Amino acid sequence: LVAEAIDEGKISLSSQVSASTKASKAKGAVIWLEAGEKMSVEDLLKGVIIGNANDASIALAEAVSGTEGDFVARMNQRAKELGMANTVFKNCTGYDESEQYSTAYDVALMSRELIKHKNMYGYMTCWMDNLRNGATMLVNANNLVKSYDGIIGVKAGYTEAAKNCISAAAERNGTAYIAVVLGCADKDARFSEAKGLMNVGFANYQVATPPMPEEALKP
Repeated sequence: LVAEAIDEGKISLSSQVSASTKASKAKGAVIWLEAGEKMSVEDLLKGVIIGNANDASIALAEAVSGTEGDFVARMNQRAKELGMANTVFKNCTGYDESEQYSTAYDVALMSRELIKHKNMYGYMTCWMDNLRNGATMLVNANNLVKSYDGIIGVKAGYTEAAKNCISAAAERNGTAYIAVVLGCADKDARFSEAKGLMNVGFANYQVATPPMPEEALKP
């Protein structure tokens, strides 16, 4: 939704966002936003994509939709539009919450839509960055960005309920594959599983365009 808002000109990477009190009180992974602190959309995106920051997620949600609640409503609407039939969002962060759920297939649908926004690739494949002129360091949880050929994203994360998860996407010779692994007890297993799934795709499949039957070309 943030990528779409940028493409539609509703916000820009240079737009300044003032962190709300709600954002400043976010739990879990954060970039320690203080209420009233101003940060650019680009830096907040770095916080979310590289640092998994919940406070930055809330700040961006509020920047796009006014409130997190309105943003989450749009998340659920967009999920339906994408065919994510087994997903319900209750917050914008992915933090554990009752009645919030999704599936590997639905996350793959969401990831497929996200990688259409190539201006996000630089953030998703960044291993390390910083905010506040180096005062806040960010390290990407997705180890595949350092090693997998053609990696273009998408996201690795952990919560107590979801365990270790990853949606990974890679592109070679114009063809992209997406692998989604959820619920790994071991944080490294998600990377090896995702890598193995994408390897199968690249090794065993290819995109082919069959010739058009002549009768289909007739008026």
